[in-house]
Amino acid sequence: MAKPGLGERLKNLFSKNSSGEDFYEDFEDILIEGDIGAAAAIEISEHLRETFGRKGPESREQVSSELKTLIGGMMNEADTAVDPEKTTIILVLGVNGVGKTTTIAKMAEYYRGKYGLEPVLSAGDTFRAAAIDQLKLHGERLNLKVVHQQPGSDPGAVIYDSIESANARNAKLIIADTAGRMHNKANLVKELQKIDKIIASKASNAEYRKILVIDATTGQNGFRQAELFHEAVGIDQIVLTKYDSSAKGGVAVSISSKLGLPIAFIGTGEKYSDLKVFNTEEYVEKLLS
Repeated sequence: MAKPGLGERLKNLFSKNSSGEDFYEDFEDILIEGDIGAAAAIEISEHLRETFGRKGPESREQVSSELKTLIGGMMNEADTAVDPEKTTIILVLGVNGVGKTTTIAKMAEYYRGKYGLEPVLSAGDTFRAAAIDQLKLHGERLNLKVVHQQPGSDPGAVIYDSIESANARNAKLIIADTAGRMHNKANLVKELQKIDKIIASKASNAEYRKILVIDATTGQNGFRQAELFHEAVGIDQIVLTKYDSSAKGGVAVSISSKLGLPIAFIGTGEKYSDLKVFNTEEYVEKLLS
């Protein structure tokens, strides 16, 4: 059974007729249970105290209206546009199981449809044979070039070959997979710094983005992943996957507000077309519905 969304939890809260400090404590709990995170929940709750005073709001409509404005102001929308005349390299990061490889295929389909580009896909997760095979399969289905090597190969060499291949084809977009599992943070930093160096030397004039994929169902684990990757290599944008119900996705609020990371896309299903450019107004409306 799916857990109730934030809007339903608010409705239940007002049916309890709690007021004053009891209301604010229950309200904070609701936000935290909705994956918004403790720090953001306290910030939102304090804002409501200032707005409605010690007694608290009189209706759910009052709170919903205030939350739409407040949460909307905490969110950042990423610039997803690319210049079709300029080379763009998108390095896609994330832990195993978040839907990273499928997201790469969806992004390729999005940019092809939007800009008429023929992206080159780079199988940079050489630690898992399944990741290479999966990306190759997506490439076959989408009729796109996939640059790959044998499992266990140097990921940096795959990225290098991908840039060479794109240049030879005059392809202006490269979307590269990366390993989602490292033994520790030091390994992660070392591996990604090496890839950074290769991209800087081979494509210094390219637009270069590091995009982190987060599973919307993992709650505050997703926030901790964003924190780790951002501290390690500096993330530019976030993609939120498995976002198919109003009970999910609250983690985007804390990622956006506390880490300052803009949201680029949300994945809503399995089809290649199930990737939408993030829209704050739509997101907040769904979160509170």
